[in-house]
Amino acid sequence: MPDILCLGAAHWDVIGRSALPVAMGDDLPGVIRTRPGGVALNIAHALAGQGLRPALLSAIGQDPEGAALVAWLDRHGIDTRFLHRPATLPTDRYLAIEGPAGLVAAIAESTALEQEGAHILAALRAPALRAWRGPVVLDSGFAPETLADLARSGIALAAPLRLTSAAPAKAPRLRPFLQSRATFALNRQEAATLLDRPLPDSMTAARALLAAGAARAIITDGPHPATDADAAQILTLPPPPVAAARVTGAGDSFLAAHLAAELRGLDRHSALAHALDAAAHHITTTDA
Repeated sequence: MPDILCLGAAHWDVIGRSALPVAMGDDLPGVIRTRPGGVALNIAHALAGQGLRPALLSAIGQDPEGAALVAWLDRHGIDTRFLHRPATLPTDRYLAIEGPAGLVAAIAESTALEQEGAHILAALRAPALRAWRGPVVLDSGFAPETLADLARSGIALAAPLRLTSAAPAKAPRLRPFLQSRATFALNRQEAATLLDRPLPDSMTAARALLAAGAARAIITDGPHPATDADAAQILTLPPPPVAAARVTGAGDSFLAAHLAAELRGLDRHSALAHALDAAAHHITTTDA
């Protein structure tokens, strides 16, 4: 059996980076890389790197790109038994442009994930997972109606649920879970979009999520302090001061490291510090 379920986006990332500032219409030198991506996939990969056995629940096509992606997942210790493999849809893709100041723009083609949500989540009713009570990570890449149905199903009451966002624009899709016992793991911008109000720092964002009904809020804010808060405790720590070589996937590395630390029994201060260190390492190393 897996140690943890990761539900959500899995696709190929195409990421172009330039060391020069990027403006509208620019044609600049840089580096373009293609790598596996998607929030749920990134978290599962990072958890596997921490010695855990994650299972990925997502939609990956039966096209050559999908076959290559599933083979990569298998090689990297991720349980692919519960994947949905639609025959009529291509594997999803993500395109991003990054400059020295971070992400400039991105486009996510998430047709398979959004259209096949019901089929993906049907795996939760499979004999192997029907009685699952272990940790679950869920990203907001599913269609809004799929997430609303899932919230009504009571998954947040049956398993320790950690919610994260596939992008700030998709954070409002998590609103149906606000009155559950779920943990929200977001960056400050995603929290502000979810709550539709300005939030100047991570502590303010965490307090606002708790007031809105979240059981726990773990909020990052780029180079600024991150906060872990629930009704009993509010903890804020600064991240290590580093220069970023990349930004895509940093939040996923943070969340996976935090989950793995808590599953190993680390206290909340140590888990938050470990996760911030993991995110710092991610953004200061270029992917192969």
